[in-house]
Amino acid sequence: MMRSPQQDENQNLQDIFAAALAAVDPYRAVLAAVRVEGDVLYLSGRTFDLSAFARIIVVGAGKATARMALAIESLLGARIDAGLIIVKEGHREDMSRIEQVESSHPLPGEPAVVATRRILEMAHAADQRTLFLCLLSGGASALLVAPVEGVTLQDKQESTQMLMHAGATIAELNTVRKHLSGVKGGRLAQAAWPAQVVALIVSDVIGDPLAVIASGPTVPDDTRYADAWAVIAGYGLQARLAPRVVAHLQRGIAGEVAKTVKEHDPCPAKTFNVIVASLHQALVAARQAAVQQGYVTKTLTLSLQGEARVAARFLAQAARDELAAMQPGERRCLLSGGETTVTVRGAGLGGRNQELALAFALEVEGLPGMMLLSAGTDGSDGPTDAAGAVVDGSTAATARRMGLQPERYLNHNDSYGFFQRFDAATGGHAHFKPGVAGTNVMDIQIMLLRRA
Repeated sequence: MMRSPQQDENQNLQDIFAAALAAVDPYRAVLAAVRVEGDVLYLSGRTFDLSAFARIIVVGAGKATARMALAIESLLGARIDAGLIIVKEGHREDMSRIEQVESSHPLPGEPAVVATRRILEMAHAADQRTLFLCLLSGGASALLVAPVEGVTLQDKQESTQMLMHAGATIAELNTVRKHLSGVKGGRLAQAAWPAQVVALIVSDVIGDPLAVIASGPTVPDDTRYADAWAVIAGYGLQARLAPRVVAHLQRGIAGEVAKTVKEHDPCPAKTFNVIVASLHQALVAARQAAVQQGYVTKTLTLSLQGEARVAARFLAQAARDELAAMQPGERRCLLSGGETTVTVRGAGLGGRNQELALAFALEVEGLPGMMLLSAGTDGSDGPTDAAGAVVDGSTAATARRMGLQPERYLNHNDSYGFFQRFDAATGGHAHFKPGVAGTNVMDIQIMLLRRA
C-alpha cells in the first residue's frame, strides 16, 4: 500500500529524532569518553592510576544514569567495591555490582531521600585512596535529595512545584534547590574529600553550565542565599512558601548557616568534571540524518527557551520565512533545541513539548507544507507518558471538524488531553510516545518543510 507524502514525512521526523537520541546514548557516550587499559583509566586528557586506589565507589542520580552505570560496570567490573545510583521510576537497567533505587520525578520522593543519605554516608567514608565516581544527568536535582536540617521533604516538594508552575527556568529552580540541600551546590564532592572525585555528566541545561546541571553536586557554586530568595520574590511566592523554608533562607542571608561550596574550598582541586553527552551532539546527528534524507538543513538555535507558546510563535515565523524562500519541489529541515517553560494557569495535563506543539499548530493553521515534532529526549514530557507531539498546518482545522477546540485546551494547559482526543477521533498518531529513552539532553524540535 502506497504511503502519502505526509506519512513519509512523519516517518522521516521520527527517524531524524532517533538518530539524535542514538548520538547521546549514555552507554555509548561513556564508552567513548572513558578508556581503561591495564591499571590506567583515561578520561578527557587525564589519566588515573587505578592501582593507587584502595577502593572504587560509584554513585549517581538522574534519568540517564542507569545506562551510564552499565557502561562503567563493563569497564571496571570487579574493581568496583560499592555502587549506588538513584534513577527515575521505570529507568532501571540490569546490573550486577551497582545498586539501583527508583524514585519519583520531577517531585522528589522518600526513596530518593533514603538513598541520598546512603550516598552521603559512602562519601563520608571515602579517603585519599578512594576513587569516587559520580554519574550525573538531568533529573538528578529531584533524585539526589537531602533536605537541610529544619526543612522537610514535603517543604521541598511544595517549593519545587510552586516554582515549576510559576514557569521558573531550570537555573532559577536549581538556585533555590541548592540552598535547601545538603548534597547540591558542591556538597557531594565536599563530603567525599579528600577522595579523588570524578564526575561524568550528561547535560540537560542550555550552554552546559556545570554548576546548574543536576544542581551541581560536584561543582563549586557561585550563587548565594540572596539569589535564591530573589528567585522566590521574583515570582511572588514569599507568602506561599513553608515557614521552615523562609526561615532557612533568611538565616542563610544573615550568614547563620553554611554556604554552598565555593572555589576556595579544598574539594574542587580533587574533583574532575567531564560532560560526556549534550544537546550539541544530538543536533549534529539530527542534521546528518536529515541531510541523508535529502533535506537542505539548518540549525536555528541550541538555546530555545522561555514560554513554550512564545517559542512556538518564533518557530512558526521561522518556518514561514523559510518556506517563502523555497523553490517548488524543494524540501528543507529546520532544527532547534533547548528547554522551554510553561506557566500553569489551568488544571489540565501536559508538558512543555506538547504545549509548544499545540501552540505551533494554531500559529500555522491552514498553511500547507510544514510539519513539526517537538519532543523531550528523555521520552517523557512533564508528568505524562508522551515525549511530545507531531503537528502540521491541518492539525487545528481537523480538530475543529472533530468537535475539539484547540484554543480551549491550550488555555487550560491541557495539551495532553487535546492530543489524546485528537488521535482517538482521527485514528492518527499526533501524540509522540516512543517510551523511555534512557538519556536526557533537553528537548528537540524538528521542522520539515515542503514547497508544493
